[in-house]
This record gives sequence, C-alpha cells and structure tokens, in this order.
Amino acid sequence: MDLPRIQRGFERALERRRPLEPLWQACYEHALPAPGQLADLFDATAADAAEQLAASLLAELTPPWSRWFGLAPTRPLADSAEGLAAAEALERVAETVQAHLDRSNFAVEMAQAFLDLVVAGTGVLLVEEAPIGEASALRFTAVPLRSAVLEEGPDGRLSHLYRLSRLPPAAIAERFPEAELPASLRQAVETADATPLPLLEALWPEGGRIAYAALLQGEGTEPLLLHGGHFVESPCIAFRWLKVPGETYGRGPVMKALPDIRTANKVVELVLKNASIAATGIWQAEDDGVLNPATVQLVPGAIIPKAPGSAGLTPLAAPGNFDVSQLVLSDLRARIRTALLADRLSPLAGANVTATAVLEHSAQTARLLGATYGRLQNELLTPMVTRVLAILRRRGEIPPIHLDGREVTLRYASPLARVQGRADAANTLLFLQAVGSIGGTAAAQVDAVAATRWLARTLGAPAEVLVPPGQQAELGAGVAPLTTLRAARTGVPAELSAATPAPLLARPLRA
Repeated sequence: MDLPRIQRGFERALERRRPLEPLWQACYEHALPAPGQLADLFDATAADAAEQLAASLLAELTPPWSRWFGLAPTRPLADSAEGLAAAEALERVAETVQAHLDRSNFAVEMAQAFLDLVVAGTGVLLVEEAPIGEASALRFTAVPLRSAVLEEGPDGRLSHLYRLSRLPPAAIAERFPEAELPASLRQAVETADATPLPLLEALWPEGGRIAYAALLQGEGTEPLLLHGGHFVESPCIAFRWLKVPGETYGRGPVMKALPDIRTANKVVELVLKNASIAATGIWQAEDDGVLNPATVQLVPGAIIPKAPGSAGLTPLAAPGNFDVSQLVLSDLRARIRTALLADRLSPLAGANVTATAVLEHSAQTARLLGATYGRLQNELLTPMVTRVLAILRRRGEIPPIHLDGREVTLRYASPLARVQGRADAANTLLFLQAVGSIGGTAAAQVDAVAATRWLARTLGAPAEVLVPPGQQAELGAGVAPLTTLRAARTGVPAELSAATPAPLLARPLRA
C-alpha cells in the first residue's frame, strides 16, 4: 500500500471539510448541545423538533422490532413453481436477518446516526461482525461526523472514508495484535503509558472491493501500517439528507432553519431579560446626600430615607413590549417546527379523525420525504442490508444469495414505503370494481389469480398465504372467479361475466 498517498488523500479531504466545521458547530450548539453549552441556550424548540424528526425517521424507515424489508424472487421467477419455493426460502432468510437485527444494538445506534443526519445533514454507520458467542452476529456503531472525513467516489456515493482517532498504546496493541509495533510503542505498553496516539483508518474502493488500512501517525516520521486488507462490502456506510451539486457533505433541516433558530434563541433571551426587569424593576435616585443606593434593600417593610424636597427612589419604566416579542417568537417557533417537519410527521390525533384523513396524511408524509427517502434508500438501506447479508452468509446463517437484481430483489416494507403500495392497491381495486360493474367481455380480461398475486406483492403479504401454482387447478373447482363474485356484489347478472380466468397474455395488471 502507498502510505504517503493515503496520508495525502486524508489531508486534502480534511482541508475541504474545514469550511463546514463552524457551521456544524453552530448547528450542534443550537439543536444538539453538549452539557457544557446549555448556559448559552434559551430556546429548546430546535432541540425538541430535531429529536422528534430523528425518532420519526427511525419509526418510518427502520422501525424497531418490525419487518421493514423483504426478499423476493424477481418477476420472471416469481410466477413459477420454483419461484414459490424460492419465495418461501427468501422469507426464512429475511426472518433470520430480522432476528439478528432485533438482538443487536441496531435500533440504538441507528437513532444516534439519524440525529447526526438531521443536525449536520450527513450520518455515518459502522456495521461490523460481532465476536462468536454474542447474541447477534451484528454490531452497529454510529460514527460521529466530527471524526469522519469523507470523499465521493466515481459513483457519487461517499465511498472514501477517513477516521482519525486517538488511542492509548495498550488499546492499539490490543486492537492490532498481529502488527509489528516499534520498540518505543512496545515500551509504552509495558510501562502503561496512557498518552493517546493518533490512529488513522482509511476505506476506499479498489478493484471491485473495499480496501482498508490502519496507520499509526507520528510527528515528523512516516506513518506506520498496522493493518491492511480488503472487504467485499464496505463496513462503513455514509448517507446524506440532501446534497447540493458540487458539494460532498449533505445539508440537513437544521442547517436550513439555523437563522430562525438563532433569532428565536436571541428573542427568548431578550424576553427573559425584560421579564427580569418587569419583576424587579429599574430604579433611579437623586443624589441628595441622604440616600445611599449601595445600602438600599428592596424588601417588604423597608424604610428608605430621603432628603426634604427630594424625589427619593423612583421606578424607571421598562421600554420592552411583551406582546410584540411573543408574536415574533410564535412565528419563529412555527417556522422552525415546519422546517424540521415536527408538525408534518406527527400522527393525527383527535376523536373525529377519519380513515381518509389518515391516508391523506400518510400520502403527504410520503411527498415530503420522497426525495430524502430515495436518497436514504440508495445510500443507507440497500448498502446496509447488503453488508448484513454478507456477514450472515460468511457465518453460515443463511444460504449464499446476492442482491444482484437478477434472481433476488430487495423490497422495502417500512411504513413510509407502504404508502405508495397502498395507493397502487387502491387504484387497482378501483379498476377491478369498475371492470366488474361493466361485466361481459370487459370482465373476462381480468385474471383473478394474477390480480391476487399482484396485490400480495404490492401490499407485502408473505408467500405462505398464497396457493402454490401447482395446486390452483385443484382448488379452482370450488372457488368462484373474481368476475363472478364482483358481478354478484354489483348486481350484474352472472351470465354476463366470464366463467374462467383470462389466459396469461390477457393480464393488464402487469403493465
């Protein structure tokens, strides 16, 4: 490995990241402040809305203890007898993957990565193989964005990643037991020296795989290679909320609302100062030689002396207007919550909420997060599932399957992904109802079996609920065709409806 080239690549990427660091710092101070920064924060609207948005992303994209993805055979294979057996086998694979996700720390670390995504616009998730003997074969770590330096690859993804950390000599020796450590480092381990040393880890695509290198940096010396190798799939996944052309890092909703967040924080600070003045007051006194302001105590029952003819101690009127400041503050808080989607993603509440309102609210959520969900699906969900499958395949937990799109396809079944599926199913059911009302040759163009299987795929029904293709002929004698049932419901005479399903070539639902 060319260690100087890796070092130069890290320095160039770090230099391009430096202009963003003050903006990230401001976003974190107002939306996700550290314990020592709370003294300068007066309004918690942004912090509350950012936490709600991160929780909503977790619930809408990767809900804990719920299946948010599925594996299915591709369309040419799905309609055959082999396809049904493959669908059942893939269903068992998906159950195995979900069981390992549930037993791991996935939900905890994914929520933390979503916080970075909301605040800074970019999140980083590390997917590692856990040691043998643990409850799950998977281990997740939300990598802080401040310690990650990213670069785009030829495909537009953040495939080049550098991570600079500081570890004591003992931790370095324990993490890389096979590395040839220099004499000074071995002596530091023996003497229990706790001085942290800079460790640079790099990931980059190379020859169809992901190359890895761990370098021990030193002042004025060449970097020392501690470990090097290749991964089939990248263990570190970087994803963005929104990307502007020409930029590497993403932009988050907190960045967009940062001017309003700063203004609201300042308005609340001024309101509190005005409230303090209104509660305690500002006083003025004449220098009459009798009244000493340094000894005056404003307590109940106090007697304050003054000279004859002097005005004594008089209050000074407050110049602020609470009504105007409250109006400005209410408008700022509303804009912050709108920018962070706090009011858009929350579920509808109330006793008079109808099913139509719930469906329309879900459709509006899908429209708001459409572009973001597409990017997260491409940069986060698909690479993460691919990485998890590679780990479990190497462990022997699942058969050797690959998400190449030729035989196996990845389907998303999260609440946000099901919104479009429900809309497509509703349109298809409306079409079937209209065709059933027409009857005659129009109804004969619909294949009830194909319609059922399409609805099952669209709504994410498991393969076990469908009749195998070889048994359809045995069950056909006791089951009425779709057009007959539809005709009976809509009042169309049965003789105007087709008695048998249409052939395979007459399947408009596959368009």
